[in-house]
Amino acid sequence: MTNTPSGVLLDIHTSALAGMGSMPRHFERWAALAADDHHPDADLGEELFRSLLVGGDDALTALWSRHLTAWDFAEEPQWGAGSQARTDERRTVAYERLRFGAELRKALDEAVPVAKVPGATVITRGFTPWYTAERAAARSFYWTAYEQKLRDKGWSEAAVAGLDQASRAVVERLTDPEQPSARQAKGLVVGYVQSGKTANFTGVAAKAIDAGYRLVIVLGGTLNLLRAQTQRRLDMELIGQENILRGADVTDLDSLVGVDYVGDDEDWPKFVRHGGRPSTLGAFDIERLTTRDKDYKGLAQGIRALEFEKRVPTRPLHDPANLHHAAARVLVVKKNKNVLTNLVKDLKQVHGILGELPTLIIDDESDQASVNTSDPKKWERGRTERTAINGLISKLLGLLPRAQYVGYTATPFANVFIDPGDDMDLFPSDFLISLPRPAGYMGVQDFHDLNSPIPVKERTYANSQEKAHVRGIYDSTGDRLQEAMDAFVLSGALKLYRADHGVAEAAFRHHTMLAHESVRQDDHADLALRINSIWHQAGYSSAVGHARLAALWEADFAPVSAAQASTLPAPSSYDELRPYVHSARQRIGSGGQPVIVVNGDTDRYFAQLDLDFDRTPNVWKILVGGTKLSRGFTVEGLTVTYYRRTTQQGDTLMQMGRWFGFRPGYRDLVRLYIGREEPFGRDKYVDLYEAYEAVCRDEETFREQLARYSEMVDGQPQVTPVQIPPLVAQHLPWLKPSARNKMFNAELVEIRSPGRPIEPASYPLNSTIAKRNTERWRPLVQALDTTPVSFSNPPDNSSTLTRTFTALTGTVTHGELISVLSQLEWERPRYFDPHLTYLRQLDGSLAQVDDWLLISPRLASDNRVDASVLGSAPLSLVRRSIQDGKSSFGRIASVEHRTAAQRLINEGAAGTDTKIGPRTGVMLVYPVVEGNSPDSVRAAVRNGAADPSKIVMAFTLIPPRSATSTDRRLVRFRAKDSRHSNEVTIPTT
Repeated sequence: MTNTPSGVLLDIHTSALAGMGSMPRHFERWAALAADDHHPDADLGEELFRSLLVGGDDALTALWSRHLTAWDFAEEPQWGAGSQARTDERRTVAYERLRFGAELRKALDEAVPVAKVPGATVITRGFTPWYTAERAAARSFYWTAYEQKLRDKGWSEAAVAGLDQASRAVVERLTDPEQPSARQAKGLVVGYVQSGKTANFTGVAAKAIDAGYRLVIVLGGTLNLLRAQTQRRLDMELIGQENILRGADVTDLDSLVGVDYVGDDEDWPKFVRHGGRPSTLGAFDIERLTTRDKDYKGLAQGIRALEFEKRVPTRPLHDPANLHHAAARVLVVKKNKNVLTNLVKDLKQVHGILGELPTLIIDDESDQASVNTSDPKKWERGRTERTAINGLISKLLGLLPRAQYVGYTATPFANVFIDPGDDMDLFPSDFLISLPRPAGYMGVQDFHDLNSPIPVKERTYANSQEKAHVRGIYDSTGDRLQEAMDAFVLSGALKLYRADHGVAEAAFRHHTMLAHESVRQDDHADLALRINSIWHQAGYSSAVGHARLAALWEADFAPVSAAQASTLPAPSSYDELRPYVHSARQRIGSGGQPVIVVNGDTDRYFAQLDLDFDRTPNVWKILVGGTKLSRGFTVEGLTVTYYRRTTQQGDTLMQMGRWFGFRPGYRDLVRLYIGREEPFGRDKYVDLYEAYEAVCRDEETFREQLARYSEMVDGQPQVTPVQIPPLVAQHLPWLKPSARNKMFNAELVEIRSPGRPIEPASYPLNSTIAKRNTERWRPLVQALDTTPVSFSNPPDNSSTLTRTFTALTGTVTHGELISVLSQLEWERPRYFDPHLTYLRQLDGSLAQVDDWLLISPRLASDNRVDASVLGSAPLSLVRRSIQDGKSSFGRIASVEHRTAAQRLINEGAAGTDTKIGPRTGVMLVYPVVEGNSPDSVRAAVRNGAADPSKIVMAFTLIPPRSATSTDRRLVRFRAKDSRHSNEVTIPTT
């Protein structure tokens, strides 16, 4: 430390802040204590401190940034006086405890502004607090090293503090590893696609190991490529050089046999260094039971690898006297049946210690392979059947009574649908944590103009994400594949230009394009061949090729970059960029092959690809693939995406959004070429861009629901994960939240149908119930007028003629209608509940419906039978038959009647109809008789009145188009709970 005033003050402040611990205290006193021994005459006045801050003293600013930010982010600290984290009020409380003056506060606020970013959202059941700030600080060897590694990587203090709090929220909800009694906790952490979930679970592992967890099992993907990525990340940022070398001398080649990274990984110098074997520094070592190249096959050192030396043999391992001197073991394993079977088999041979061993199981991409996808309807009675990986994880939990399970995913819907009542399954019964969207992340919101108030015609490259980044593929545009490849070459040239003009080139190490059209491998080969042909005919070194690139530069990249990245260096013309185009073309075409097809199913296949972003200096390629590129696999440097694959599962679609992620220095260059009119089924077409927007809304609705219930009331959670009401929404009817085999336990809770028909079919046929239902209709049928009204349908695609029919009509209030519908019984209990949940909210809580126009059509047939129903005017009885093999009718309403009703709704919304207004719904009413001939209808009538026990009052409802909320969600689900399988409703309190 220098003896300059700034150096002396930094020394004093460092000691004082360290002495204060985790809370702000009277700083002048602590600074005086720190100065007493070595700097008794130092100037401790606020003016020197303030002047150094204003003068830009980097070291002093960094020190205070670290501590102020940590205090800003602390969740509900005892000293916080009830202030919310990351607010000016919290910073003021800290200043008051430090007893700083107004001028110094002002200088600190300018040097270290409050990071007003969202924190993690936590849904939790009650837990016993054990991971206190004092306990965390007392044992923090690996967390401290990891925290410093993040700073060395360029993380801001706010980002580090955010990760600190988010990982703490997980660890404090695990069971205390020193606790005498065994208890398992299960939780789920929800991040964003390619948003840094690995960083969070690395922080969780570091803190858990520090706290006393001695076996950490990370389930890392279904391929060794993905598993090796995770292993390397943990080795580099958590485990560190000394634990990898285990005493080997890096200068002695013989001692390095079997040691990975040394000599074949250029980032080895960047691996964490602890300054010696942790066990010699007062901490403990970490022993790896898997390596970068070797997944778990068996305990390399035999069962002894899981033998823990106890300092006090008479006490269990979890006793503090033993726990904090024992080495930790870490495994990163594939979700592979053989691998997990070997692990389970070996653990079964370890006797005694498993019941004493605090274990943490981290399940990366926990909705993939881990979820039980077997159909409960096919299980033997009283027996739960599990799919392979789900069953093996359950066995791990059974063998390790002190194991804690934490799943990580960006698409949690399958996890939410797990049966909460199956204690051996993986429902996150203890906590569910939603991570905030990190700074610098490009997600769905960066490609869509969600709820933008700017009219479409007024949107520009500066105010529209869609206009800046998205290029639609329509029938009218052709396939735009050549243009996408040109954009890839051009954006690569711009990266090289920027690197040559002062922008840090680390972010440009890899430059990739992803082409994803199909799940079929034959299609991948065809697409790769097309791209190769286009590449070799593109003429990127010819006048024609440069003219094409120049046109794209002037029409697209130049104006977008000027609007979105005006502070980054930019060429003044294409001619200035042209030399870099040559370099980009050479990199992409190196080896004569610009394309890599990524679609194999084996580790051997991926080993041959030379697609290791960690060990390959530069990957500048076009990647063609499908599923293998859609989950867990991080495509580094992804700049241009060409996407045309359809799917019916929202979580699958979301995971295929590889264009999400961090794009430092080239956000403005990112382009998404996406199908807007893709074939779907026989005669349908879908807009994939619209589908992604729907997925985004589903995801945000889920997060909003979490936030709604996360606030504590009187120190207690409002709801626990098991008690959470419906969480998962569906904004497009054809795009379900998850695959069908992951939704066996999903219960449909609400169906919203603004401006769309609701036509139930599961009417009860039991005469007693039918009579009760009919009598409940009395208020509605008596509201029908006696004078028929004429309705007409003008000529359309179905007919060149105008079609007319007459009907009795009446109007009832929304409350009167809901009163009747709420009393009805159905063939399948609760069948109509999802619709009723929606309709009940049209009293103004979701949207406002004033009244309903009832229409009871009169049939034109000569065999028409009219009859009074409960004293009503004569109504036309309708004959319908039960569908073969089913217990319900087919379609009730005729096409003509539905067409007329729909036209009323549409015209009411447009304000062009005089019959109904924009807040009026339409109900088609049909007294139905089940039978196969006209005689069955006549048999239901006596003396002009219909027998209430022989008719079914059927209906079709069309709510007004205004009957929805701004979030536009259409469907919601929740998870069934087998513990309440015989109850009408699942308890929520």
